[in-house]
Amino acid sequence: MKKCSQSSHHTLTELNITPLLDLAFVLLVIFIITTTPIANDLELKLPTAVKRDKPPKPKLHYVSVSSDGRVFLEKTEITDVAQLQAQVTALRIDDPDLNVVIRGDAKTKYQRIVEVMDMLQQANVLRIELATEALTPGPDKKK
Repeated sequence: MKKCSQSSHHTLTELNITPLLDLAFVLLVIFIITTTPIANDLELKLPTAVKRDKPPKPKLHYVSVSSDGRVFLEKTEITDVAQLQAQVTALRIDDPDLNVVIRGDAKTKYQRIVEVMDMLQQANVLRIELATEALTPGPDKKK
């Protein structure tokens, strides 16, 4: 007597391809949706772009404040804040978009930097930057 009938062997040997067809249709739909349509179906002669030079970088003027409070415009020492204001105002008349970078020593008193910033504001200098150095980790500091 046989334990398995002929019909049960027949159904186990057939391959059900319905899930495979579902997967194929899903992949086909994804491919159709993500494919961009062809946009250059017309023959057109497009204009060429004009190569332009970059605008020149603005000239930077440096105001340096040393650790003992002395003020320098470029490399010339300024004895009085009023003198500095007169020279910066003359520079601003020549260049309305005057850019000034304040370079203060790390040991400079903050009050001296504020005085220079106030003077630049009174001279109507709109572009003021503070120069700093990048922090480099030492052997005892972690990144």
